[in-house]
Formats: sequence, C-alpha cells, structure tokens
Amino acid sequence: MHTLRERYVQGDDLRLRVVEQGHPDAPTVVLVHGYPDTSALWDEVAARLEGNFHVVRYDTRGSGGSEAPAARRGYRLDHLTSDLRRVVEATAQPPVHLVGHDWGSCQGWHAVERHPELFASFTSISGPSLGHIADWLHRNRRHPLRVLNEVRHSWYIAGFLLPVLPELLWRLTQRRRTRELVNGLELYRANVGRAPAPIRTATRVHQIELTGDPFVKIGYLEAAEPWAPNLTRSRLDAKHWAPVTHPDEVADRISRVALMRI
Repeated sequence: MHTLRERYVQGDDLRLRVVEQGHPDAPTVVLVHGYPDTSALWDEVAARLEGNFHVVRYDTRGSGGSEAPAARRGYRLDHLTSDLRRVVEATAQPPVHLVGHDWGSCQGWHAVERHPELFASFTSISGPSLGHIADWLHRNRRHPLRVLNEVRHSWYIAGFLLPVLPELLWRLTQRRRTRELVNGLELYRANVGRAPAPIRTATRVHQIELTGDPFVKIGYLEAAEPWAPNLTRSRLDAKHWAPVTHPDEVADRISRVALMRI
C-alpha cells in the first residue's frame, strides 16, 4: 500500500484538504464525495485503485479538513465546480477520470458540462444533474403520476430546505458528524430550485445504478440520456452508500471505465 500524501489546495475562495495515493505517474482518478460525507467515504475504494492509478480525493467545502464558506452562496454549483477544477489542476495532468457520489456526482455533471477538457471519463453514482432533473420534470409535466413516482423518493429535501429545524435535529441526534450534516444543508438551500440549464457533454459517462438506493431511482438517471450521448449504465445490487458497502464492485466499475472496458 502506498503512503497517503496530504496537502492543501487553494480552492475557489478557500482551502481544501486533499489526499493522494498511488503512483503519481499513473492515470489519475479523482473521487468526489457527497452529503454528509468526507473524503473518507472513499477509503476502501481508493485502497483498491491505488495499485493501478494515481488516486486523488478531497474534502469538499464545509466538510472534513476543508474550510467552509461564510455564506450560503458559497455552496453554489459554480463554486463547487471551481474547487474541483483547481484540485485537478494542482494534482494531475488532465484529462483525469472523475468519479462522483451523491452531491459529488451532482457537481461532477456540472463540471464535465463546463470543463470537458479536464475529464477523460465520468463515473456517476447516485447523483443526477440538477439541470437534467429540471429538464426531465418539464418534459414529463403531462404525466403527473410518473413525476410523482420519482419525486416522492426525494421527500427529505423539503425538510432540508426548512430553516433552523434540520440543524437542531442534527445537533440533538448526530453529535459525531454535526459539521458535515449542518454545513451540507446549504448545498440543498443554495442549489435546489436554481438548476442551471443543462449543456450537452461529449465526455464519456458511466452511471452506476444502485438498485436498492431509496433516494435516486432510474427516472433521474435516464434524465441524462438526451444530454450525454456517450453514456453507458450498469446495475449494482446495493443501497445508497455503495462505496462503503461494496468497494470491490465500485472500484472494479471505475477501473473498467478508466481502461475503456465499459
């Protein structure tokens, strides 16, 4: 096992804690976590990738060892994408292979649309593009049952948008992870309902459909199809936190995408 190398990279407007492992001259895989996690989400996946890749992961703004923005607007997708771009430019020679889970995938979509030159591939896990969802809802507005069947799985988002109450709940019940739980609420408040218009991307994209995910269903994955012509999809019998529960399978899919076997 290679030694973990930790450093700080100046993001869009704050410092980000970055961890690297594997051989620096190997192809680079960048792993981006979601809510309410830190880069530790990828521990087991990174350990399985480091023999063949240069693995880069970082704590996104407001989580782990990274600084947090002073205001809600600091959590908007443009800032998250700028952070990702700066991490890539500081640690690798693009293009890199991008992997995102949950909100890490949401910002990954934003990044491959706006900075395609940085990415050789994108593996998306349980994180649809907000712009794709808005477009899908508009296209299916005359099919209310279809729309209801998808959005009912996202009931929790309405609760996260409420003021004060979610923070109070997390502080009372989840003391060990309060920073990520509380700060990450601003991801929803800063971005939900403000979806940027989607942009067609030529980046090679692979979606991992987690068949047991209670939050992200197939309709939200299919929403990407008009916008990502170079798209493939595979199924994994796992729940939402597959990088933790199924690291072998997740690492295998990532490797196969990077090696162009998917």
